[in-house]
Amino acid sequence: MNILSIQSWVAYGHVGNASAMFPLQRLGAEVWAVNTVQFSNHTGYGSWRGQVFGADLVRDLVDGIADRGALPRCDAVLSGYMGDAAIGEAVLDAASRAKAANPRALYCCDPVIGDVGRGVFVRPGIPEFMRDRAMRAADIVTPNQFELEWMTGRPVSTLHEAKAAVEALRATMAPGGPRCVLVTSLQVAETPEDQIEMLAAGQDGTYRIRTPMLPISVNGAGDAIAALFLFHRLRSGSTADALAAAASSIYGLLRRTAEAASREILTVEAQDEFVTPSRVFVPERC
Repeated sequence: MNILSIQSWVAYGHVGNASAMFPLQRLGAEVWAVNTVQFSNHTGYGSWRGQVFGADLVRDLVDGIADRGALPRCDAVLSGYMGDAAIGEAVLDAASRAKAANPRALYCCDPVIGDVGRGVFVRPGIPEFMRDRAMRAADIVTPNQFELEWMTGRPVSTLHEAKAAVEALRATMAPGGPRCVLVTSLQVAETPEDQIEMLAAGQDGTYRIRTPMLPISVNGAGDAIAALFLFHRLRSGSTADALAAAASSIYGLLRRTAEAASREILTVEAQDEFVTPSRVFVPERC
């Protein structure tokens, strides 16, 4: 399995490609990483060093991969945080080229826009780009609850509303593909106070899974869950199987991180959770 992952990179800690790449490799995937920034650490610390790369560099690197004749072997393109719309256009161009070279290739977009309690935290124009451009090209999308509400313009306070919003989002996605949506960090009226949910929907049905709420707030977990869900969806072709495997692994990773009281997710130390999760959660059809 070959995945072209276009995301940010940090030298210290695990966000963007530094969060997505290693779990994919641990599971046996080849990752062609194209970095949109190179920072010392994630911006949640309040200060960092490094550079933001331009869209031209992203296009140039994809050109170089194409020069090697590799694009027909690309199984998926994965993207996360986009610093500006120009980077977004370069990502969509890469996805289009991969699909032209391999019609079975999928594009998975983690539409980073904002979060509950924080609101929108990306640059102006990015939310609209995600809604109006990226979603129409994507085969798999992994919004959190806030991003699902923003992109669909629908409230998500009950399971029924969440399912309706997911179906509205699926209707805007790339025609001919699986139109698969994973909603992360979901808390609706039916969610027990000590738990958190994920909801996944595809052509093979809609499923939810609940895991215990952990006393933790870290950066990079969303990047890891998008990568894990994409991998298992490619491997199995099943929405339910991908949800179960990804949710079980990310819970194990976050549990280990919480127990260590670490500010950075323990991507390397907890790597066995990606292959053999210590606790397996079973999704429920809904």
